[in-house]
Amino acid sequence: MSLLRPGELDARAARLAQALAAARPRPRVLGLLADNGPDWVLADLAAQRAGVVLVPLPAFFTAAQLAHAAEASGMDGVLGAPLPGFEAAGAIEGIAWWRREASPLALPPGTAKITYTSGTTGAPKGVALSAKQQWDVARALADATAGLGLRRHLCLLPLAVLLENVAGVYAPYLAAMDVCLPPLAEVGLRGSSSFDASACLAAIERWQAHSVILLPQMLAALTAALEHGARPPRSLRFAAVGGAKVSPALLTRARALGLPAYEGYGLSECASVVALNLPGADRPGSVGRPLPHAAVRIVDGEIHVQDVATGDLGHLDADGFLHVDGRRKHVLITSFGRNVSPEWPEAELLAGRAIAQAAVFGEARAQLCALLVPAPGASGEAIDAQVRAANARLPDYARIGAWLRADEPFTPQNGFATANGRARRDALWQAYGERLDAVS
Repeated sequence: MSLLRPGELDARAARLAQALAAARPRPRVLGLLADNGPDWVLADLAAQRAGVVLVPLPAFFTAAQLAHAAEASGMDGVLGAPLPGFEAAGAIEGIAWWRREASPLALPPGTAKITYTSGTTGAPKGVALSAKQQWDVARALADATAGLGLRRHLCLLPLAVLLENVAGVYAPYLAAMDVCLPPLAEVGLRGSSSFDASACLAAIERWQAHSVILLPQMLAALTAALEHGARPPRSLRFAAVGGAKVSPALLTRARALGLPAYEGYGLSECASVVALNLPGADRPGSVGRPLPHAAVRIVDGEIHVQDVATGDLGHLDADGFLHVDGRRKHVLITSFGRNVSPEWPEAELLAGRAIAQAAVFGEARAQLCALLVPAPGASGEAIDAQVRAANARLPDYARIGAWLRADEPFTPQNGFATANGRARRDALWQAYGERLDAVS
């Protein structure tokens, strides 16, 4: 059964927590490598109750990334699927587990979870979080969405992605919502970057979901499917979109077609969501007002959340909406001395149907250039038209002067994208820099 109803979790999670606490030897740091499903959620909650540090492992990580996460965290047990060097240890409440000898590592006090992201290099980055950090975010989200009439959430992202873990499980749990947890293949997601929009729309309809969480490229694919005649999901009331900047034009297209998409913002160091647009409190182009748990301030143009310097450039407008202007380390300075965050023109390039992925370059150049991955079936003329449309919405110094068609999509597997679809700019420039120079 792939549906968890309010009240079902506690008793089962308590039994699993007791079994974890009684295991000999008792695991200190427990990896979790499994597809979406109720067992994943039970293991997560049980580890917290048993005082065991949990390390959710994305199934799309490479063997080298999994090994890095295991070593860097001091992992001595793993639930769901084995890792090299771990020996079978039977099952805990019906969930298979493996163990190994590992020296304990010093972790920050109160660490309950170490969440790994693929970061900007091949080695995944671990962020230690307390249980309180995660549940504070979940409570803020549950309170913020309380008036939307949400009763059933469908998980579309891997539960190992912190955003879905906290906003898609913990917040619905606190709000007494049903949580639908089918295997990822059933909702159209394979690996980290292969997405079937038709399968996703069918799953939303089948589960009669009220809410989902989407990455921007998923929203673009769903919008394109609706524009080509797919039926909009009648049950859906709220689709939160995060992970990268979203063009206001894409949000407008999606909403006109029946996708109630609202952009938000967060980061792992802050236990995911920091700000969120909501029905009745919405400003496209912003990422919404900060949630009550997040103390957001702007320091020298950079967004700070509590004591965390995010590395994101941004500003708060007069009505308290947060705007993310780009990454500090990504800012391009053109040969005319103008500063441009590439995320800005990239979002505009992705606002139409013809372009699936974009990476913009232009350091010390008179004009920006773009590396583009076409949408399936898109012609060069259609891409040109979309570039012209994006340029019409941009000031002259941020317009794309030339573009190059990429040889293949940007994916974690080929090293050109992070797990949530962000382009790895250094890797792309290394592979395409000479050709981009030639067309610029």
